[in-house]
Amino acid sequence: MTPPDRMSRRSTLALGAATLASGLLPPRLLAGAAEEERHGLSTFGELALPPDFKHFPYVNPQAPKGGTLSLQIRQSIGNQNFDTFNTLNIHVLKGDGAAGMDLTYDTLMVGSGDEPDALYGLVARAVRVAPDRLTYRFLLRPEARFHDGSRLTAADVAFSLDLLKTKGHPSFRTVLSELAGAEAEGDGVVAVRFTPRRSRDLHLIVASLPIFSKAYWTGRDFEAATLEPPLGSGAYRVGRFEVGRFIEFERVPDYWAKDLPVNAGLNNFDRIRYEYFRDRQVAFEAFKSGVYNYNEEYTARLWATGYDFPAVRDGRVKREKLPNGAATPTQGWYFNTRREMFADVRIRQAIGLCFDFEWTNANIMFSSYQRQRSFFGNTDMEAKGSPSAEELALLEPFRGKVPETVFGEPVSPPVSDGSGSDRNLLRQADELLRAAGCRRDGRVLRLPSGQPFDIEFLDFQAALQPHTEPFQQNLRKLGINARSRIVDAAQYRRRMDEFDFDMASMALGGSLLPGDSLRVVYGSQAARTPGTRNIAGIADPVVDALIDRVTAAASRAELVVACRALDRVLRAGHYWVPMWFRADSWVAYWDVFSRPDRQPKYATGAPATWWYDEAKAKRINFKG
Repeated sequence: MTPPDRMSRRSTLALGAATLASGLLPPRLLAGAAEEERHGLSTFGELALPPDFKHFPYVNPQAPKGGTLSLQIRQSIGNQNFDTFNTLNIHVLKGDGAAGMDLTYDTLMVGSGDEPDALYGLVARAVRVAPDRLTYRFLLRPEARFHDGSRLTAADVAFSLDLLKTKGHPSFRTVLSELAGAEAEGDGVVAVRFTPRRSRDLHLIVASLPIFSKAYWTGRDFEAATLEPPLGSGAYRVGRFEVGRFIEFERVPDYWAKDLPVNAGLNNFDRIRYEYFRDRQVAFEAFKSGVYNYNEEYTARLWATGYDFPAVRDGRVKREKLPNGAATPTQGWYFNTRREMFADVRIRQAIGLCFDFEWTNANIMFSSYQRQRSFFGNTDMEAKGSPSAEELALLEPFRGKVPETVFGEPVSPPVSDGSGSDRNLLRQADELLRAAGCRRDGRVLRLPSGQPFDIEFLDFQAALQPHTEPFQQNLRKLGINARSRIVDAAQYRRRMDEFDFDMASMALGGSLLPGDSLRVVYGSQAARTPGTRNIAGIADPVVDALIDRVTAAASRAELVVACRALDRVLRAGHYWVPMWFRADSWVAYWDVFSRPDRQPKYATGAPATWWYDEAKAKRINFKG
């Protein structure tokens, strides 16, 4: 998630991590070697900014402070829910976490929107790196403070890392598995130690994690839901909120780090408010009336037809398509392969043939999207054509353990005739189902076990029903009883955490630097861990081995090869019915903002680098 008040790593878990094990220096070269002190951390190549940089190049360091940014939650971390919230602790499994809580916590370092793999000092002014890359000593700024005025020390950092590793949300526990420990060496130095199996980017993940107050949490149950605002140290603190309706964050006027280079030109709004709505159309009507002033649009129908209202026509509301250098999300309907009916890959492939993207794109989405086909879409890590010699070197040891299609053109979704019910594709699907042992009994398709083939699509909103219903109609033509079940947000979150569903849609943030986060989504351990993002239940030793190769990549070139090989295997597994993507972001906003002259290279910068413009607000008489 990109917090609206600052450019951080797009998500602690979305950018992922990869192992450094293959790049460790042999012990004979380490004797007498000294730690290297740095002002930032990077995975590949040098840092773009010098130690004395004044601000990030894509901000306006003189941006005024003031006004309100109001919006909806669009991306989530931890236990956050898009439709509601009932806890202010987003870092554990229990409860539905409130939007924006990451605004209240500082981290050791923060990312640059111009570099996909670099961090610069926030709480840590510098870091000393051991030659073997197994120990990182973060040197803390003595002026770092929590909101109650107490000093933020190395003990708080060590406590936080241990807390997330042992009691945090499963996603945090998974990526911290190779964290050996963290110890305070006085108040100003925390030593973070990794196992030899550490991930190449695990130090970046650790440096991006929230820092909690040890004094505050001692005696409190970290794993419990709570509506008491936890003590933080960030640029914002929790203000007013009403459970399930809205939550506000107030800028901390005496924020200890407000003048640091990594914060210059950021944290510009006096107040950030998240609004919650159970229905997208109701939410859009609220935006039109000024209830909130910034909207990132994801519904093609609304983008194409909904913005013809007076405020748009007279210029009070602006809308733009902003280029986005970030990797595109992977969005699709995922099979829960823990269900016996989805155990056979031929059945999964057959179901995928029943979704007519071409018809859906033209008739429902105004031809605004491209078909998703890869787990690394819109990046150089997407598999294309026949495997290269380097890819084959990784894949050959698994011949016989993976489908033979892995060694040819990568599996891609079919292109239909655009009719909505392509008879040729439905015929292929029927043949695959019969080959897998399914049989027709009148109008009912029966599984090899003899049970009727029933599929329930689980969701918490009806927004995707126009896209899902034609898909289900095609499934019903094959004798499959396909239907949707829309449940409330809390029940949806519980069922997803417990993997209690047949099929469900999910959009996962893409990454320009995949690594350990792949284990959370595709790894065997995550498939057995409730609450992880491996909703498909992928538990394949070959996938695990290729993730190891991704995390062992010592160069960008090695990373690309390993990801392409992994992409081929995942696509051949037919674990999803891929949906669609766009390479830009659609944003609409009331004309009360100004912004820097340029965007970051790997983000839109909206609204993180923007500021409230009082003159514009007065000109359009905006009262929101």
